[in-house]
Amino acid sequence: MRFALAALAALAATPALAEDLVFTLVNDSSHTIVEMYVSEIGVDQWGENILFGAVEPGVSGEVTIADGLDVCDYDLRYVSAEGGEAEDTQNLCELATYTLTD
Repeated sequence: MRFALAALAALAATPALAEDLVFTLVNDSSHTIVEMYVSEIGVDQWGENILFGAVEPGVSGEVTIADGLDVCDYDLRYVSAEGGEAEDTQNLCELATYTLTD
């Protein structure tokens, strides 16, 4: 089973040389993920939920962050169906796969 994600730029115009950041998200946890947010490190606000539908345990899919920024380091926030939250910081330029675990 696959799912699709996309991020839209809320604040920044797309620079001519900026590239989308793409990685595979694997939900290897026991929780259904219902929201995912990304934010450039140092920004005090989360963007919009970029998840289109729930991500059940054992499901993986491609994530594209097309925010037009020329940065690699992002804060990531996940919310489960039960209301639990998890946050992490990743260099998404070097990341091919990100696995969520319990």
